[in-house]
Amino acid sequence: MYKLLQGLRVVEGAAFIAGPSCTMHMAQMGAEVIRFDNIGGGPDFTRWPVASNGKSFYWEGMNKGKKSVALNLSSDEGRELAVAIATAPGDNAGLFVTNYPVNGFLSYDRLKEKRDDIICLRVMGWADGAPAMDPTVNAACGVPLMTGPDNYNGPVNHSLPAWDLITGAYAAFAMMSAIHDRQRSGRGHDVRLPLSDVAMACLSHTGQVAEVLESGGDRERCGNDLFGALGRDFLCKDGRRIMLVALTGNQWRGLVKALNVGEQVAALESQTGISFSGSDAGIRYEHREALCGVLASAIAEWNSEELGQVLDTHKVTWGRYQTVHEAVTQDGRMVNGNPIFASIDNPSGMNYPAAGPAASFGELPRGALQAAPVLGAHTDEVLAEVLRLPEHEIGRLHDAGIVANGGASA
Repeated sequence: MYKLLQGLRVVEGAAFIAGPSCTMHMAQMGAEVIRFDNIGGGPDFTRWPVASNGKSFYWEGMNKGKKSVALNLSSDEGRELAVAIATAPGDNAGLFVTNYPVNGFLSYDRLKEKRDDIICLRVMGWADGAPAMDPTVNAACGVPLMTGPDNYNGPVNHSLPAWDLITGAYAAFAMMSAIHDRQRSGRGHDVRLPLSDVAMACLSHTGQVAEVLESGGDRERCGNDLFGALGRDFLCKDGRRIMLVALTGNQWRGLVKALNVGEQVAALESQTGISFSGSDAGIRYEHREALCGVLASAIAEWNSEELGQVLDTHKVTWGRYQTVHEAVTQDGRMVNGNPIFASIDNPSGMNYPAAGPAASFGELPRGALQAAPVLGAHTDEVLAEVLRLPEHEIGRLHDAGIVANGGASA
């Protein structure tokens, strides 16, 4: 954990991935992040994957380094406390991330009444307020219908919540942009970030909106090929599969040399009258079946370990297909030996390597990685230090069931 955002106080009232990942990124850069949940946990408190004791690995992964407050959000007084925490005074406070509805008790107008310069970043499904989640946005944007084998007509979903994760990262960027503007102008911001807009912006940025408008139709599926360049999975002699990518001319020439297939490629060039070693990756994609046939025959003669050494020698871009378990336990580049990981004790009661910030800042040392809190572990601390409530008032709130300490259930 770094201290680059030390001094900022960000309050989170959010569930699932996009909002919590935004504030997790900020916490790992040094911001104080206070998350409030319903007593007993919100809708993501037991989300899978879970440990054998039922504790959520997801929840403790998304909430590393945060403080936790447990409130009875079904009560008026509990909701008032949530608003008070989000709008509490301080030059580097008044920063709120949420995915609650636009017009609910955490509406921007309600927050602005309490603090005029509040910055509220609201993750949404659709811009009109209609509900959506990563899988439904993914279905709507068309990606599952251009993913998968070219002879398959149904959608192909994927297990990575890409739009959630991209939205969370973009939300952190948008929040820092709003903070920078408030420091100059003194004004707050009502920032709205729909998953659907993030998805379509990504398709636009990568040329895919223009592509279908110009062509009048959809891109054809291409299986495991890398669209627009030469890239495909290949089977080695030992039954392992590797992914090869030759995006640039240099990468292609290195691959041809590594596999010693220069004569075969030259024969194809003679037949087609086309040079495949230039900078135009599209040419290699258009002729991928013939080229990959040559590559596949050569690769089938190699065991994956020996082939990997040869490919590395020639600086070929490649990767071995492996399971998540193999990546975590056997590949020293991924977890074991990777400095972004550190073993920590977690609320589930388990100790395992968890990821800190993905970015490194030169010689700036990484601080100790902080685990997620027990639900409600910081309730009394936040009520006393942020809201300045006296001890007897905090006791009254406990007695009334408005707040709870760590581990309390509804």
